[in-house]
Amino acid sequence: MTRTISTTLLLSVFLLFSPRAHAQDGDAHNTLTADERADGWELLFDGETMDKWRGYDDDSFPDAGWVVEDGVLTIRGSDGSVEGSGGDIVTKESYDDFVLKLEWKISEGGNSGIFYRALEQPTQAIYWSAPEMQVLDNANHPDANRGEDGNRKAGSLYDLIPADPQTFTGHGEWQDVMIVADGNHIEHWLNGEKVLEYNLWTPEWYQMIRDSKFRNHPEFGDMREGHIGLQDHGTTAHFRNILIKEL
Repeated sequence: MTRTISTTLLLSVFLLFSPRAHAQDGDAHNTLTADERADGWELLFDGETMDKWRGYDDDSFPDAGWVVEDGVLTIRGSDGSVEGSGGDIVTKESYDDFVLKLEWKISEGGNSGIFYRALEQPTQAIYWSAPEMQVLDNANHPDANRGEDGNRKAGSLYDLIPADPQTFTGHGEWQDVMIVADGNHIEHWLNGEKVLEYNLWTPEWYQMIRDSKFRNHPEFGDMREGHIGLQDHGTTAHFRNILIKEL
C-alpha cells in the first residue's frame, strides 16, 4: 500500500528543516541539527568530502570538473573539451522512498539537473532512466523557451511537466529544493512552494511518456529505487546542504 503524506505535513517539514531555516549565509552549512538526526535525516554532502558520491557508471569520483570549495560542491563549466568535463555524478547508495532536500545556485546562462531513482546503464546516459528536476537560469538559457508550456524551466520535471508556479529567483541566488518520492507519488518543491506533483506507472503516465522524447526508453521512470544524481551540463552550478530522509 502506498503511503500518503499530506501537503500540510510536507510543507511543515520543508519550512522546519529547509537549509535556509537552519543555515543562513555566514552560518554553518552542510550540518544536521540534533532534531534532524533524531528524525532520520542523513547528510549526503559534508562540505568537505565526496565519500557518498561517485561518477555515473564509474567506481570513483571524477578527477576533473567537480570541485569542493568553501563548503560548496561545484561543477565548473567547461569549454566543451573532454578534459574539462567531469560527467554526471550519483550517490553510491540507492533510494526508494525518500524526501531529498538541497540548495542549488546556477551561473548566468547555466543548466544542470537533479536526477532521482536513476538506473545505471553502461551504454545510456542517466537521463534516459531517471526523472529530472530541471536546474536552469530561466532568463538566460535558451532551453527555458523550448519544450512545451515551460516544461524545461527551473523546477520542472524536465521536458514533461512544467513547474507551476515558477518560483526560481534568478541566477547567482541560492534556491531551496525538496523532492518527495513516496511510492508512485512524486512532488517537486522549489523555494517553499510545491510546483508540481505526479503519479508514476498510471495510464496517464505511460501516455505522457509515449508522447515524449522518452518513448523509446521503457526504463524511464520505471525504477522503484535508484541513485540520486547531479548533472554536468557543461556550465557552472553549485550545490550545498544536500540531505535525505528515507520514508
